[in-house]
Amino acid sequence: MGTLGPSSVVGVQGGEDAGGLVHPLQDQHQKELDAGALFVLKSKGSWIHCGYHLTTSIVAPALLSLPYAFALLGWVGGIICLVTGAVVTFYSYNLISLVLEHHAQMGNRHLRFRDMAHDILGPRWGKFYVGPIQFMVCYGAVVACTLLGGECLKTIYLLSKPDGSMKLYEFVIIFGCLMLVLAQMPSFHSLRHINMVSLVLSLLYSACATGGSIYIGLSSKGPEKDYSLVGDTTNRIFGVFNAMAIIATTYGNGIIPEIQATLAPPVTGKMFKGLCVCYTVVAVTFFSVAISGYWAFGNQAEGLLLSNFVVDGKALLPKWFILMTNMFTILQLSAVGVVYLQPTNEVLEKTFADPTSGEFSPRNVLPRLISRSLSVVAATIIAAMLPFFGDINSLIGAFGFLPLDFVLPVVFYNLTFKPSRRSPIFWLNITIAVVFSTVAVIAAVAAVRQIVLDADTYQLFANV
Repeated sequence: MGTLGPSSVVGVQGGEDAGGLVHPLQDQHQKELDAGALFVLKSKGSWIHCGYHLTTSIVAPALLSLPYAFALLGWVGGIICLVTGAVVTFYSYNLISLVLEHHAQMGNRHLRFRDMAHDILGPRWGKFYVGPIQFMVCYGAVVACTLLGGECLKTIYLLSKPDGSMKLYEFVIIFGCLMLVLAQMPSFHSLRHINMVSLVLSLLYSACATGGSIYIGLSSKGPEKDYSLVGDTTNRIFGVFNAMAIIATTYGNGIIPEIQATLAPPVTGKMFKGLCVCYTVVAVTFFSVAISGYWAFGNQAEGLLLSNFVVDGKALLPKWFILMTNMFTILQLSAVGVVYLQPTNEVLEKTFADPTSGEFSPRNVLPRLISRSLSVVAATIIAAMLPFFGDINSLIGAFGFLPLDFVLPVVFYNLTFKPSRRSPIFWLNITIAVVFSTVAVIAAVAAVRQIVLDADTYQLFANV
């Protein structure tokens, strides 16, 4: 278990308390922590660092798929789902933070999602459900980032050399090499400056996507605006739940406890400030991209908005603008991928590192280098082999992000604080759990259906 008392975090990972005094129990607590908690989940960050981590984990290039979700929902449905996703996830992430703060004050600070499930729901829930689901979601996000990074690199290549012969899997490998370097950052806390840049990059490519959509929408270059829902009744119904899964995945964050673990004690109130930073960026980017993209392209919006900027190899915007937008996206994707590698890094560190040796001792550096490199190589191979991973990721989102982000937080809160059954918050939490559990099941069915429909087009190492 990676849990410890609130004072011990300072002694082990901060080294000093607020007054600059070294904690006398440092050596004792250091021995109690496993290497994953000791080296990867260092509790040294401030609330603004937490805001950077949260923004990178939520405001990712997946938001460029929001106009496509609107195409499946229409204007009213799209706006309602987008607002609901923002309100419910902000509420849920605050509930997780309150539960984590409560346990820290009780002398049992949880550093990982599976630690929370272990203590609140029971050992089997942490070991056989929450732990595997979180790993699947986070590693799936790494694969998706690697694939999307390769696609953006290919777009840049084809704009520069329309008759080029390089294949998608080659660009995926190139992006994987960048990930290979960044993955060696030793701890989550060490990513704070990268994630600050990532926040800026998310604003930049969102501004470019919004500006490009408005430009095309006002010109005669774009498609005729049609906001009607396409397909028969069955396809429309399943499309609605696919869109819900897309929006849930876009807002999804499967590493809230790990991000809060990076905060130096006392942690009270810091997560809320970090969430305010994050959701300010969410409000600016999600809504501007979703509304402008759907307004410009209607039901012709592609799964990735940037694909609408090039039609039949012809750029609808100046090439330099598309190149710049894709470059911003690629750089931020690398930061997002590394953030979602942290749960994997923590497990690898716990398994192969020695907490009694120094973090940068040969005994720990060599296993870290080998294990993290193999992890990135595996993700790159999967992304190169399965360019249709987007369909699989929708299924992962339905099974993973919806339970982790919408259902479990309210369950954790009710079990921890035991609000009265007469209180509004009890029934609000029960309603959220029931509604989003139902949505998760239906969205999973819709995702499986889409995989079956697209199965005939699947081909390993396809150059899509």
